[in-house]
Amino acid sequence: MFSAIGRLVVLVDDADAALAFYRDVLGFRVLHDQTAGGYRYLHVGVPGQESAGLWLMPAVTDQERARVGRQCGDQPLLVLYTDDLDAVAGRLREHGVRVWAERDDADSRSLHFADLHGNVLIAAQLR
Repeated sequence: MFSAIGRLVVLVDDADAALAFYRDVLGFRVLHDQTAGGYRYLHVGVPGQESAGLWLMPAVTDQERARVGRQCGDQPLLVLYTDDLDAVAGRLREHGVRVWAERDDADSRSLHFADLHGNVLIAAQLR
């Protein structure tokens, strides 16, 4: 039925700050950034995987603003794969990002961290 995942919506209260985090800390690249009709369409993604990404969507209503950073409750919003978890952990810590729940399992190593809004993300290195 479907050929690919397109965009995952992440509600943000400040699109420029969110862009700075995902681009400058996590290394994402801008896939699309356009304002039309007073609304900004800002999509970011992992280099080399331009078909999938995050739509950093400004929260507009009170209900949306209440969900910023808590879209999934206490559950992770996103899992990101890496070939070098140690480098990711180091980069996150260099930028003052809190890292927790570091695990070393039979099939992967992983850690949890939060974006600037508090959404929980997982970085995982598969074996």
